[in-house]
Amino acid sequence: MTSTVPFFLSRIIGAKVFDPERNFVGTVKDLLLSADLTTNQEPIERPVVHGISLKIKNQVNHFSFDNFEVSKKKRKLLVQCNKLEELPENKKEESIPLAALVLDKQIVDLNGRKVVRVNDVRLVTINSITYAIAVDVGIEGLLRRIGIAQPVKFLFSLVKASVPSKFISWDDMEAIDYSNLSIKLTSTYSKLNTLHPSDLADIIEDLDNRSRQSVFLALDEEMAADVLEEMEPKAQMKIIEGMSVEKMADVLEKMPANEAADILDELEEEKAELLLNEMEAESSSEVRELLEYENYEVGSIMTTEILAYREETTVEAVFEDLRVNQPEAESLFGFFVVNQNNELVATFSFRDLAVSQPEARISSFMNDDPIFLYDEQKMDDVAELVSKYNLLTIPVINKDRQLEGMVVIHDVIEDLVNKRRTNKK
Repeated sequence: MTSTVPFFLSRIIGAKVFDPERNFVGTVKDLLLSADLTTNQEPIERPVVHGISLKIKNQVNHFSFDNFEVSKKKRKLLVQCNKLEELPENKKEESIPLAALVLDKQIVDLNGRKVVRVNDVRLVTINSITYAIAVDVGIEGLLRRIGIAQPVKFLFSLVKASVPSKFISWDDMEAIDYSNLSIKLTSTYSKLNTLHPSDLADIIEDLDNRSRQSVFLALDEEMAADVLEEMEPKAQMKIIEGMSVEKMADVLEKMPANEAADILDELEEEKAELLLNEMEAESSSEVRELLEYENYEVGSIMTTEILAYREETTVEAVFEDLRVNQPEAESLFGFFVVNQNNELVATFSFRDLAVSQPEARISSFMNDDPIFLYDEQKMDDVAELVSKYNLLTIPVINKDRQLEGMVVIHDVIEDLVNKRRTNKK
């Protein structure tokens, strides 16, 4: 028969512990969660409580939880210690102290895509093994912490109402305040990497300064670049202020040149120059070229990551190039044809490629009368062309008709929105 005892962390913290003869042993100060989610090399679904911190004669020590039993009698939580066995040093280092680390700390609700604060932790003992199964982020958890949950719930029941409560499964949350502990967890922030960059950007913007920096630095460079691109300018500046020049340069290199240029344009000239010098020469050169444009010029929002081919190139060769280089998704919005002088000759679409035979040459289906913009043309002309011709991208050329880049519709919309926000201010 399965033995199950559910309880809350707030109920066990401060509880008195007795041995089987009812002799007082100590007072519970914390429960220690195992950071290793494997048992005998087998993965487990929930983190296990493997240690307990007890205050004994004004001294706090850490013991194995294997020799402790949690039970309930008349709604009162009882904690019994059958034997005091000190927790091994390696397990101490791999422990997550629940009260110290999780209570009152910020976590990310992965389903709700938002930052919340933990008011309590729900645990359950099943056949002598205790698991952490959820965190309580509702008002009821807060009332439970201060010991007035039952009276308040009774008062609410008189008017046929209930105290708001909300639990988040341990699987659906990610703790983010590990920065002040010495433990190193390989799974830290791993769940955050599963979120869309725009969701993660919103979450990071809601964090306090220390947590914001901690989470961002834990991301790999590719994800960090995507997230930074989605953040508001003020939040971007705060991130940059807390990062080393070397790390920030690595992230900027992973961003589209136009996005990196937008960020550097907001920095003081000296800081921007330090970052440009630290970046790889090719990336730095592309960004510097974009920074030369005035904010009202088309070149200031164009992306230089484009797909351009000669008209004699076959469909099969284009697909092979895409497979090898794996360009960003927005690069696939438009394809361009240039001559030996890099002058714009024509455009074609991904649909043109998809419906053509592998041996067909680009010249057989390209549009040799393309709509285009000059790099020094005013931004006001962009929206008009996009609207008139229903375009996703527009090639950008210089005064010598050489292809410089392309403008993508979402960059146009973003620019218009930013202008509207600026005007409102």
